[in-house]
Formats: sequence, C-alpha cells, structure tokens
Amino acid sequence: MHDYQMENQGNVALPRLNEPAPDFKAKTTHGSKRLADYRGRWLILFSHPADFTPVCTTEFMAFARAWPEFQDRNCDLLGLSIDSTFSHLAWARNIEEKFGVEIPFPIIDDLSMNVAQAYGMIMPGASDTSTVRATFLIDPEGVLRAMVYYPMSNGRNVAEFLRLLDAMQTSDAHNVATPEGWQRGEKVIVPPPATVEAANARMDEGYECTDWYFCKKSLPEAALPKS
Repeated sequence: MHDYQMENQGNVALPRLNEPAPDFKAKTTHGSKRLADYRGRWLILFSHPADFTPVCTTEFMAFARAWPEFQDRNCDLLGLSIDSTFSHLAWARNIEEKFGVEIPFPIIDDLSMNVAQAYGMIMPGASDTSTVRATFLIDPEGVLRAMVYYPMSNGRNVAEFLRLLDAMQTSDAHNVATPEGWQRGEKVIVPPPATVEAANARMDEGYECTDWYFCKKSLPEAALPKS
C-alpha cells in the first residue's frame, strides 16, 4: 500500500491532490483489480450510490458510450458502489438488455467499504452506506490529479471528464495552463514570468499577450492529445 496523507472534513477522510492515490485491491466484474494494474495509464475511478437506480444508469451508459474516447486518451474507467459483484453483473446485463448499451469497464464490489472510505466517497448527511457521485482522475504514475463530487440527486457530465483529461494531458506535455472551458485546438495560457527580467522580456517573446502576466499561444495539431 502507498503511504498517503488525508485531511479530515467531519468524519470524512479525503485524499490529497498531487499525492499518491490510495492503493487498493478489490473484486470487480472483471476479476481482481488493484491500483498498480493501471500503472502507465490514466485512470478515472468513479463511485455511484447504488445499482439499479435511474440516475446512475444514465451515467453508466454515458461512460460506456465514451469508453472508446477515453481509451484513445490512454485512460481506463473503473466504477464502484457498495454493492456485490452479483448485483453489478445483474445491473450491467439489465442495461444491455433494456437500453442496448454494453458496460465495457469493471465495477468494484465494495461491500467492505474499504475503497469508498479510503477515497472519501461516503459523505455525512448523504447516506451511511451509499457512495456519493465522486470522480477521481489518477495519472500514469498513480498520483491523484483531480477530484470532483456531485450530489446524489444529480448526474455527472461525462464530456467534462474528457475535456479535463485533454487539458491535463496538454498541460503535462507542454508546461502550459488552459483557460476556463478550454477545448482541444484552442489557445493555451503560457505560465506567467517569475522574475522582473522575464516580465520585461515577455511582451517581445512572440506570444499573444494582453499584458505581461496574461499571454496565450497556439499548439500545433500534432501536439494535442490523441482523440
């Protein structure tokens, strides 16, 4: 198991961004899985409150339809709820039978709640046993890079996770930041200068600058993450 630090919010322990994601070994609908199995690839680990619930069904179908796009971005998906493998299998079969959508990724059986508790997926006031709609983006080195929480009553936007994955991969590859709502092909933000000398030189470096601290540039199409 990795050593990692967690902050307490009430009775909930949350892992920290930019530190190793909590390690796990768990039964899934695709056999035993552990965090180390995803080394070298991005991983989106996401929890849902319960099998055979309508909002979760829409989310799983959306993740399943986007599965090829995540795979093209070197990213795997891994679902979780505090239900048994048998419940997961029955639900996945039901989704395929009733909605015509096959679930291609594993779903963790977390009856012990070990993974849910390590990742802070159970929130006080939401439910004592149901996981909230938590989503964790873990990079190929096993580092937790993003966490997004939704209330139990409202479904996630799967397209946003594709967009965020594109943005993080672009930032990692080119040492840039991305503005609000950034989409593939749009200009990126050049990190602001950190010295007086660099600030004085910034306006003459060929970037599209509004001021010395706010400059953008375009990336060649070949430099963008694969889609």
